[in-house]
Amino acid sequence: MLFAAVYLQPADVPLLSGAVYEEVTSHERVSIAAPLAFGDTVDGAPVVGTTEGFIDHLAGDLAEGRSFASVTEAVAGARVPLAVGATFEPAHGVGAAAEEGAHEGERLTVVGRMAPTGSPWDRAVLVPVEAVWLVHGLASGHGADWDGTVGPPFDAASFPGTPAILVSAEELWANYALRSEFTRDNVMAFFPGAVLSRLHGLLGDVREVMSVLAVVTQVLVAAGVLTGLVILTQLYAQRLALLRALGAPARFVLGLVWCYAATLILGGALLGVAVGWAATVVLSRVVTARTDVLVTAHIGWSELHLVAGFATVAVTLALLPALVASSRDVVGDLRG
Repeated sequence: MLFAAVYLQPADVPLLSGAVYEEVTSHERVSIAAPLAFGDTVDGAPVVGTTEGFIDHLAGDLAEGRSFASVTEAVAGARVPLAVGATFEPAHGVGAAAEEGAHEGERLTVVGRMAPTGSPWDRAVLVPVEAVWLVHGLASGHGADWDGTVGPPFDAASFPGTPAILVSAEELWANYALRSEFTRDNVMAFFPGAVLSRLHGLLGDVREVMSVLAVVTQVLVAAGVLTGLVILTQLYAQRLALLRALGAPARFVLGLVWCYAATLILGGALLGVAVGWAATVVLSRVVTARTDVLVTAHIGWSELHLVAGFATVAVTLALLPALVASSRDVVGDLRG
C-alpha cells in the first residue's frame, strides 16, 4: 500500500525538503520511498522524475528494454507513443501552456517500456529524478562529488525538493502508523486507495440509482408494450374474427396473438442487450481515453438477470391481450 506525502503550504514553500526525505527514508518501517518530480511533458504525456525502485514497484518487470541508468535515459509507459530507442526533448509545462524548446538541447532516450498497469502511469514517461532537477537548473541531490549514478541515496543538503514522496511499508499496519506520523503542519500523508474507495462508493450509489431507474423504465416499457398489443388486437379484430369464422378454435387465436407478442418482447430484449453491450464497450473506451484509467465495464449476470426477469414478466402479461382477443364477439367483429 502506498501513500504520498505532499506539502500544503503556499507557493513560497512548495516542495518537500531534503530533511523530510531523509526522515522518511531513515524510518525503520519504510521499504520504498520514491520522490516524484513533475512539470514537463512530451506530446502531452507527463514526464515524471522518480527512481528505479518505484518503476519496479509500479509495474514489475519491464515489457521491453531496461530501466534508466543515467540522466539522459527514460522509461515509457505502456500507452506512450514512443518506441524504445526514440529520443525526445521535453517541453516545459502541461497542456496548452507547455513551452516547446524551453529545454533546448536536453534530449532523453527511451531505453525501456513498462508493462500495462491500467492506471494513468501508462501515459507517463518516467525519468531519473535527477534529470528533472538538472534540466531546471537545480542541484543533483547528490553533492559535489556525484559520479553520475542515479537514484538513492540522496544528500539531504543537496536535495532540491520534490512535490511528493511515494512511500510504502512492508506491513499493512505500518502504513497507518506512517500516515499518522507524517501528517502535520506542513506535510499531509494520505492513501490513494482510500480516495479511490470513496470514488467507488460514490459510483456504487450512482449505480443503485440507475438500477432503480432501470426497473421503473422496464415497468413503463412493459405497460407500453401491452397497450400496443391491445391496440393491435383491435386493429386486427376483423381478421382474427375471420379465422374464427373459418373454424379456427379460440385457443388458436390465443396462441397466435401470444406468440406474436412473445416474439416482439424477446426480440426487443435481445436487441437491447446487444445495444447495451456495444454502448458499454464504446463508453469504456471513451472514459479510458479521457482519464487514462483502464475501464473494463461489461454486462454481467445482474444485468442479464434483470433482462430475463423483464422478458418473463412481459411475456406472461402478454397472455392478457391474447385472452381478450380470443374471447371477442366474432359476429360483431366481422360486421365492424
